[in-house]
Amino acid sequence: MSNDPKTQLHEPASTRDIKAVLGALDENDLLDIAALRPSLRDLDEAATWLSGDRDIFGAGEPLRGIAAEIVAILTPDNTR
Repeated sequence: MSNDPKTQLHEPASTRDIKAVLGALDENDLLDIAALRPSLRDLDEAATWLSGDRDIFGAGEPLRGIAAEIVAILTPDNTR
């Protein structure tokens, strides 16, 4: 990874990064998320959404992109 914090937000996160941001995960969920090649920004957005702080994205605005895919993987009613 680059040493520039701005660049790091957009580079693919490692499995260590995924665990650091999202916490302990089921191995299958971890692998599914890693396969998405999320950036740290994607992980942060998903973590914020999962924490219930959805207003940060704008009232009524849906989560999009890789962050939305991460949330779908980690949502209990997930039907994968």
